[in-house]
Amino acid sequence: MKDGAGFDELIHPATRLSIVALLAAADWADFAFIRDELGLSDSALSKQLSTLAEAGYVTVERPLSDRRRRVRTRLTPLGRKRFVAHVAALRGILEATEAAPV
Repeated sequence: MKDGAGFDELIHPATRLSIVALLAAADWADFAFIRDELGLSDSALSKQLSTLAEAGYVTVERPLSDRRRRVRTRLTPLGRKRFVAHVAALRGILEATEAAPV
């Protein structure tokens, strides 16, 4: 992938794509909200967020709220750029498929 453009193997797996798509529509999202929206276990979501954070695609914060530590996350500018490029690449694939003779 050159200059962050195109199909992104890191984002493409269904679970990570769903997480990134959900985060693309929000400023910040709570861990519990993402988990419940996508029907994931805590451990599965934690693993996927760690993978995305290690790549620099998301930021994870643990602010203290009501004397409880909450986990929230958001896309980084890099994560948003890669998501937009990935969606454009998927659209290109679909358009090529639709234009192909049957």
